[in-house]
Amino acid sequence: MRISVVAEIKPQEARVGMTPAGAADLVRRGHDLTVEAGAGVKAGHPDEEYVTAGARIATREEAWSSAELLVKVKEPIESEYRFLRDDLTLFTYLHLAADRPLTEALLRAGTLAIAYETVQDETGLPLLTPMSEIAGRLAAHAAAHHLTREGGGPGRLLGGSPGVAPCRVLVIGGGVVGTQAALLAMGMQADVTVLDMSPSRIRQLHAQFAGRARVLMSDTATVEEELALADVVIGAVLVPGRAAPKVVTREQLRILSPGALLIDVAIDQGGAFETSHPTTYESPIFEVDGIRHYCVANMPGAVPQTATKALTNATLPYVRRLAEGVEAAIGSDPALALGVNTREGAIVHRGVAEAFPDLPSRDRSPV
Repeated sequence: MRISVVAEIKPQEARVGMTPAGAADLVRRGHDLTVEAGAGVKAGHPDEEYVTAGARIATREEAWSSAELLVKVKEPIESEYRFLRDDLTLFTYLHLAADRPLTEALLRAGTLAIAYETVQDETGLPLLTPMSEIAGRLAAHAAAHHLTREGGGPGRLLGGSPGVAPCRVLVIGGGVVGTQAALLAMGMQADVTVLDMSPSRIRQLHAQFAGRARVLMSDTATVEEELALADVVIGAVLVPGRAAPKVVTREQLRILSPGALLIDVAIDQGGAFETSHPTTYESPIFEVDGIRHYCVANMPGAVPQTATKALTNATLPYVRRLAEGVEAAIGSDPALALGVNTREGAIVHRGVAEAFPDLPSRDRSPV
């Protein structure tokens, strides 16, 4: 199969869809791999490494146009919509429920679009998990930095100091992102509370944290009680394929203390806070009603070497299957089938269809 890897052009995005090692694996299996010139440079992989792996280096137009299967990291942005077509399979993060323009572009083009974030097996979300782990850890890093004076905050150390209380970190959502954010915040000696709505997950986290963090059932009263105490609130909620639920309203911002910081890790899925909108690493913070919001939409892009390797480790087995035949792979692998979001001009994932009920859809997804 003709497989292409293209450079990411979203602002401050330095990851690449495949490492040279992954490229070499596909070439050894007899596939034709094309990599856009410079695609891996910011992730520490110059073109020469891909050439050594057996890949062909090409222009952006050549990489897109020659591909039967195109592997990316982030969703296409508007300038890339012209490359979409009906004989292309696109394999990348899409987050369509929060992106109507891209959804419409995929439908117009008739592209078969498979989203990393909705591939789902018995373990959970295997292609989202590595980036969620990284994003959760980066959320704790962001909290520590943006509480400092240098980071535009009130000048507090996340973990406090002997005789000085640590900051209180509220994590809403106890999945992969929330767990990793909590673990790192605890490691920095913060006072951590995690809220979740699943009794079984609460029990798991209670055992995992072994008393080092409070783990509470999430309900309106508890959210408001904890907001009043929090110095940092990390939004870490996820419903696969659907827009993120809003767990903090604008009205609830008044509960927060001056100097509090909201970090919305769910921003790629539309955001967990009513007042969120996407930001970039170049300008990560904005204020609403005096409360600072950090809503960087591609957080793992800040650590492209780590993130690219972690992503390739997860995606390569699926790329191998798709390269042997897209329809056969989708038909034989229920997890991969759940990743299909659009095909033949229609939405085929229930969560995306529910986000855009006026767009053409054929529900083939049980999710």
